Amino acid sequence: MEKPRIYTMSFSSIYPLYIQKAEKKGRTRKEVDEIIFWLTGYDENSLQQQIINEVDMETFFKQAPHINPNVSLIKGVICGYRVEEIEDELMRQIRYLDKLIDELAKGKTMQKILRK
Repeated sequence: MEKPRIYTMSFSSIYPLYIQKAEKKGRTRKEVDEIIFWLTGYDENSLQQQIINEVDMETFFKQAPHINPNVSLIKGVICGYRVEEIEDELMRQIRYLDKLIDELAKGKTMQKILRK
């Protein structure tokens, strides 16, 4: 079976879209980065390295230092699917990130987005 296209897209091509979505709604790149750091365990330097290396989404998540153990608290619908019901682990992780950026753009507080 062929991999979903999102797996082979470069993170560096998707990252600006996350920032654009957030900034359109008055949020910041710093908040987008904070969400990515929380979810994946990357820090500013390691995130920039992934962008420079133009890794694909699959590699981005496979090389993530650690996926936050609280991801199970992320629930809801994104792209027509309930994130908590997505069976493929990589697709679920990608959709978790999509969901968190979506929540940011919808005006949720960082406390709620980061499930604190």
